[in-house]
Amino acid sequence: MVCLGNICRSPLAEGIMRDKLNQRQLSWVVDSAGTSGWHNGEPPHSGSIQVSKMHGIDISGQKSRKFTADDFESFDVIFVMDKKNRDDVLALAKTEAQRSKVKMILDYNDNSNFEEVPDPYYDNRFELVYQLLEDACENFLSKESV
Repeated sequence: MVCLGNICRSPLAEGIMRDKLNQRQLSWVVDSAGTSGWHNGEPPHSGSIQVSKMHGIDISGQKSRKFTADDFESFDVIFVMDKKNRDDVLALAKTEAQRSKVKMILDYNDNSNFEEVPDPYYDNRFELVYQLLEDACENFLSKESV
């Protein structure tokens, strides 16, 4: 899960996906990162922590880190929150196989007109972001874990 700073959207996506994997008893590895590295080592934004807690998910122990080219080797799918994140991640890809791993997470959201996950850092729409990501994660798992 990749966003800009790895404190708002991608920690939420990581927490939601991890919760869904636990419910399904799937042992997949899920992690999150930011393209900027601005917040390395910091916990998620308080708004992300709060909204996830309201939905029974604890993301308070996560720490921000920067996305690196090594992540292409560690993960089979790399979900990005918006087109700028996608472009920044793709700029680090060295092969077509790596590029094919990068996906817009809202391509799996069937219930909205959003193409990109809005950044709640600027407008505090944490509940909207939670709902978009929850739907996308559920749809992905329904299609991929059958």
